[in-house]
Amino acid sequence: MTVGPAFVEGLGWAATAVFVGSYFTRASLLTRVQMIGALMWIAYGVLQHALPVVVANLLVFAAAGWTARRSSAPITTAGPPTP
Repeated sequence: MTVGPAFVEGLGWAATAVFVGSYFTRASLLTRVQMIGALMWIAYGVLQHALPVVVANLLVFAAAGWTARRSSAPITTAGPPTP
C-alpha cells in the first residue's frame, strides 16, 4: 500500500494533536489517549522510515500500557490474614 506525502504529514499532525490533547483529558483516560497517540507516531515513523520515532513510541506505548494495567489491578495488602 502506498500513501502520499499529504497523508503522512496529516498523520504526523494528527498524532501531535492527540499527544497535546492527552494533557487535557481526565486522568482515567490519559494513558489510553497516550497509547493511541503513540500508535499514531509509530505508524508515522514506519511511513517515514524513522526508526528512532518508532522505537521511542514503542517505549511510550509500553509504558502507558503498563501504567494502565497497574492502575486497574486490584490492590492487595501484604501480611498475615486476619482471623
